[in-house]
Amino acid sequence: MKYLIKNGKIVNEGKIEEKDILIEDAIIFKIDRDISDADAKIIDAKNLHIIPGIIDDQVHFREPGLTHKANIYTESKAAVAGGVTSFMEQPNTKPSALTQALLEQKYQIAAQTSLANYTFFMGTSNDNYEEVMKTDFSKVGALKIFMGSSTGNMLVDDEHILNKIFANLNGIIVTHCEDEQTIKNNTEKYKQIFGDNIPMNYHPIIRSDEACFISSKLAIDLAKKHQTRLHIFHISTEKELALFDNTIPLKEKKITAEVCVHHLFFDERDYAHLGSKIKCNPAIKYKTDKEALFQALLDNKLDVIATDHAPHTLEEKNNSYLKAPSGLPLVQHSLNLMLGFYHQQKISLEKIVEKMCHAPADCFRVKNRGYLKEGFFADIAIVDINKKWEINKSNILYKCAWCPLEDKTVFGKVEHTFVNGHHAYNNGEFDESKKGERLLFNIH
Repeated sequence: MKYLIKNGKIVNEGKIEEKDILIEDAIIFKIDRDISDADAKIIDAKNLHIIPGIIDDQVHFREPGLTHKANIYTESKAAVAGGVTSFMEQPNTKPSALTQALLEQKYQIAAQTSLANYTFFMGTSNDNYEEVMKTDFSKVGALKIFMGSSTGNMLVDDEHILNKIFANLNGIIVTHCEDEQTIKNNTEKYKQIFGDNIPMNYHPIIRSDEACFISSKLAIDLAKKHQTRLHIFHISTEKELALFDNTIPLKEKKITAEVCVHHLFFDERDYAHLGSKIKCNPAIKYKTDKEALFQALLDNKLDVIATDHAPHTLEEKNNSYLKAPSGLPLVQHSLNLMLGFYHQQKISLEKIVEKMCHAPADCFRVKNRGYLKEGFFADIAIVDINKKWEINKSNILYKCAWCPLEDKTVFGKVEHTFVNGHHAYNNGEFDESKKGERLLFNIH
């Protein structure tokens, strides 16, 4: 099928230009003014903006093993509705992706069910080094290390193993950085004061800025020692920003960092009305942290915007502090939050596209995606950036059927999403006849 997108404003590589895009099969065939092709189906993008499909570098889609919360089909569908055409999913499923066979099973599920493009990260434990070293990083986006508490057997706290992995891995290491001992000590301290009923607003005190800093610094020290390519997920504190450099172009950086939309949007005041709905790890922290993170994003100390989409059922979330699981669902709504900041004149459209589309592709060296370029895959979102709408139960597509943004009016409606040239989403309607593809990576 050929498609010709006409009359839209293309946001790409720091510019906004009125141009047409001709899609042929899976590829962007031509970008120019006044393209005509009698065989192509016309998509009129008048008064709309055309952006590369968003690449979300951190999601938890819960399959296999935790599919009462979510699955690859439901969450990829929500992603596509939000303009996200590629996702990078984490290994702490059930069972965890700690062997090549278990990792490959997730790719097989996605090939059958995912509406978006996908990669699944290999997982690390204290005792799966041999399996880790079998990973083919031309087909797997990264190795995930939890350098802080996590589910099951995924906390890596053996310094010998950490050094061995950082020294020998021929791929990208991505890390969740929170210091386990600091968190344990803080938890015990507040259990003695409050028992099991610790108030939810103590979450950023228990999972403190110090816990984040200690762990992030350890990861960075290891990466510098061994010259390893490191990407640190969900930076949440002002204190950590001193660890990152903005004097090196992104494509030359060895150490990069991600910020999540919820750490840019929420702060400690929101625990009063949202409670466990915004309990996540690392914790949403303070207004001063939020403001510092936003400035660091603009200043290029933080390289990528993502969601850490991590759904749980409302029943699970509606528990006391120690029992309520951490994580919140956001993959359908990340662009809306960023467009809200655009309308507040805090960030440009060009910068949003840089951080959500270009930078993830550059950080992970994704093959032929993340940009609107001739010869690249036609992963495209067409957006009415001025359209206001209310997020509510009727339009939330997550399997868990809730969102911390419920009843909020947001900016930006994705009208069309193309995945590999396939018109996957059209004004609320999905065409599921084609599935997404496995992401591939340039490892040299």
